[in-house]
Amino acid sequence: DADSSERIIAPMRWGLVPSWFKESDPSKLQFNTTNCRSDTIMEKRSFKVPLRKGRRCVVLADGFYEWQRCQGTNQRQPYFIYFPQIKTEKSGSIGAADSPENWEKVWDNWRLLTMAGIFDCWEPPEGGDVLYSYTIITVDSCKGLSDIHHRMPAILDGEEAVSKWLDFGEVSTQEALKLIHPTENITFHAVSSVVNNSRNNTPECLAPVDLVVKKELKASGSSQRMLQWLATKSPKKEDSKTPQKEESDVPQWSSQFLQKSPLPTKRGTAGLLEQWLKREKEEEPVAKRPYSQ
Repeated sequence: DADSSERIIAPMRWGLVPSWFKESDPSKLQFNTTNCRSDTIMEKRSFKVPLRKGRRCVVLADGFYEWQRCQGTNQRQPYFIYFPQIKTEKSGSIGAADSPENWEKVWDNWRLLTMAGIFDCWEPPEGGDVLYSYTIITVDSCKGLSDIHHRMPAILDGEEAVSKWLDFGEVSTQEALKLIHPTENITFHAVSSVVNNSRNNTPECLAPVDLVVKKELKASGSSQRMLQWLATKSPKKEDSKTPQKEESDVPQWSSQFLQKSPLPTKRGTAGLLEQWLKREKEEEPVAKRPYSQ
């Protein structure tokens, strides 16, 4: 019953619990409602009903994270995505913070991300406090983020867009939905993989990392053990002055295969394994410089 021009900031549960949900425990909801696709928003009851009631909200955040899958590996590079920050006397920088010193100053005048959302009010069947919960509307990714992920939140860029989205009294659902589209007014930077663990809540989760610096490639544990074994057990590495170890000290299969094989040392299994491990290191992809705006 609030006036449509009145703005209230309130904590809400992320993951919309529909008002018609009959169970006593909202965690028993059988489907994920953290995000809501813009192209099916009017097809799903969980989102269509509160939207028609004018339950539109704006979700505030410093930014959000997205993970880019690295080609040829199972690794994913995290990025922090946010509004470009305007130069101020305090911040002394524009756009992405390019050094730890600037990054600290930028927070003094940070422009929050304003994402379009829908909320609902759920009352426990047995009575009790009303639960306010919300979902974030998502759209196709803008060109600048398409290399990182194919989806992004629907971001309301500017005071006019925010006002129209919140004004459920004057702006109809159909008109409000015209505000839901990708925006190119966004920037990002790569961050450390410490953010992959949700228990980590430190400044390192936001600090920029330089992907241009080529990190030393490390072999996996099994590859390291194999390289070490090849270096000490391969026939061509044997030192003639060092007495041969008894065969019982060497794995039986490897002793027989490496020492009794009729193949020349150059083409032997040990040589092939060394070449394969070396090629595996050389072919490991190097992270590209992230797109910057």
